[in-house]
Amino acid sequence: MSDILGEKGLSVGEFAEHIGKTLERTRDLLQGRATITIRTARALETVLGGSVEFWISRDYQYREHVARVHAADQEWLNELPLGDMIKFGWLQPAPRPPEELEACLRFFGVVSVGAWRHAYDDLATLVAFRTSPSFDSRPAAVAAWIRKAEIEAAKIECAPWSARRFRDSLPDIRRLTLERDPSNFLPALQRICSASGVAAVIVRAPSGCRASGATRFVSSGKALLLLSFRYLSDDQFWFTFFHEAGHLLLHGAESTFLEGLDGDSSNQESEANEFAERVLIPSEFERALLTVPSDMRAIVRFANKIGVSPGIVVGQLQHHGRVRRNHFNGLKRRFQWSNT
Repeated sequence: MSDILGEKGLSVGEFAEHIGKTLERTRDLLQGRATITIRTARALETVLGGSVEFWISRDYQYREHVARVHAADQEWLNELPLGDMIKFGWLQPAPRPPEELEACLRFFGVVSVGAWRHAYDDLATLVAFRTSPSFDSRPAAVAAWIRKAEIEAAKIECAPWSARRFRDSLPDIRRLTLERDPSNFLPALQRICSASGVAAVIVRAPSGCRASGATRFVSSGKALLLLSFRYLSDDQFWFTFFHEAGHLLLHGAESTFLEGLDGDSSNQESEANEFAERVLIPSEFERALLTVPSDMRAIVRFANKIGVSPGIVVGQLQHHGRVRRNHFNGLKRRFQWSNT
């Protein structure tokens, strides 16, 4: 309708006068907030042309379109883990649905739900591929988790990405497995990684996101290495970290990798697993690992000898079937989420 006014050289004030409405009601009409009644349609027929039936039909089609858009917007909001996003402080509670929608769009840095679906289409496909029927991982929840990590990564100043520097830093990172307190080792981990162009970010996974780790390049010179602390134990945390490090070093900048969603036994995942195992238990100690007695003191001595935490040794022994999954778990360090 505004286009027709321009063609006819009518201002909004002149148009309002011609159709017998106030300026405010005319603006509501032009912006779709007011419905076109039979009386209004007759006035439009006289001033702008077109039949009464045309204007009534056009208004009906517009209302149908708006209803579909609103339904799609609400469907998207229902897909998001809004409760956890608010609980974790990612979003502030919104008093009304329109404000809630705007807050979520701002969080993702997009202008519409359609733009979000276009931006995250590849991720949705990846999550669908990686998720087995027995696990409930929703693409929107995983996207929210990764987006929060991207926001946090933007706050970390990093040197340009260097695969060589990152690989050379792995022994220093491996020594951090001996540190018990995350408040001590996480800042050190982030500092070492940032010197190689890697933003190491810890973000709690919201409901609907079962991922334990992810990697992607947020720019050509900056990599994101994301961990969820999903299992809250040192063996899982450090194995996931070095697994993700393996993706960065072995598989380049072309893809996003997600861990913990099941459903993927690709060569790249196997290579990243093997990389993590070799960093944690160097090949010269592999045979010795498989002959460690099933004894707590022997496990601790072996861990001290090779310079990693006892929990990591227990995790590897369990992985190789040397001890049962419920044995020696007391040697694993358990982490807790901070309220800060």
